[in-house]
Amino acid sequence: MLDINTNDLLKSAISLFIVMDPIGLVPLIVSLTSNLSREHSKKVVRSTIYTAASLLLAFALAGHQILQLFGVSIESFSIAGGLLLLLLSFELLLKGWELKGNAIEVGAVPLAFPLLVGPGAITTTIITLERYGIAVALLSVGIAIMLTLIVFNFMHMLNRLLGQLGSLIVSRVMAILIAAIAIEFIISGIESIFLTK
Repeated sequence: MLDINTNDLLKSAISLFIVMDPIGLVPLIVSLTSNLSREHSKKVVRSTIYTAASLLLAFALAGHQILQLFGVSIESFSIAGGLLLLLLSFELLLKGWELKGNAIEVGAVPLAFPLLVGPGAITTTIITLERYGIAVALLSVGIAIMLTLIVFNFMHMLNRLLGQLGSLIVSRVMAILIAAIAIEFIISGIESIFLTK
């Protein structure tokens, strides 16, 4: 029988859910999928959830080993993820994203990674693994993903509330917020590098 502390599990799951911030991502997904059919939108969301779950489970099982395999530190990963987010935010702000083509690819990048599961979520998962063990890490990932799925089920309701103009405005505002988050990842990574020296 696994010895799991309920408080540790709840704290880890809630922390991961907050860092993933699916509620903040919903307006962006709504605006980006507003011109797609209902079925195509569902495929995008499913791809996003599956990719996010796979990434988090992989890092919950062997976070440090994955980074060590590629010779990458947490700090470098944070900076690289921040730079990628920054480029994506510029693209969205200046010309918008058009979600055309393969829904699986769109859901994987950029929605699942690096927007939903970025350096912050991956780092949080690795820290949970180190502090509380693999059982708590895996369960916290499961809980966070289930909560995210529940949030995304209200996507079309938000779509009706926002409308086309509202979605456009939200997507541009989200681009600025994504850029700010990207800057935070970059600064955090640089600070960590200097603090460890």
